[in-house]
Amino acid sequence: MTSHQTAQTMKPATAAKKLGVYLQATPSEFQEGVVSRAELNALQADPPEWLRELRRNGPHPRPVVAAKLGVSISGLARAGVTDALTTEQVDALKTENPEWLRKERATQAEVRKETARLKEKQRTEDEA
Repeated sequence: MTSHQTAQTMKPATAAKKLGVYLQATPSEFQEGVVSRAELNALQADPPEWLRELRRNGPHPRPVVAAKLGVSISGLARAGVTDALTTEQVDALKTENPEWLRKERATQAEVRKETARLKEKQRTEDEA
């Protein structure tokens, strides 16, 4: 018995998420097709110019914007930032450093500190 293996494919939205780019900013051929695992690996290993440009200048999806600003996606939503932002817009926010951004960064720092504390506590309990 021979096994017929089909190429694993994904929707463009999934591929865009894995590549860290905003789907609506990708070329129409990318948005309208399906992406195989091999194609995704090739895009990651040797990104074409359009992908390098999107990663460099955006627009960036919310998870990328949140990471660049050092806040959570929820923090972006609380601040009313629901659209994709370009690198220039992200840099402008960093420069302006509005009150909401300072507050969300502080919240994110507390969350990280608490996560580290709980992880350490769990590690200590596991050793006991």
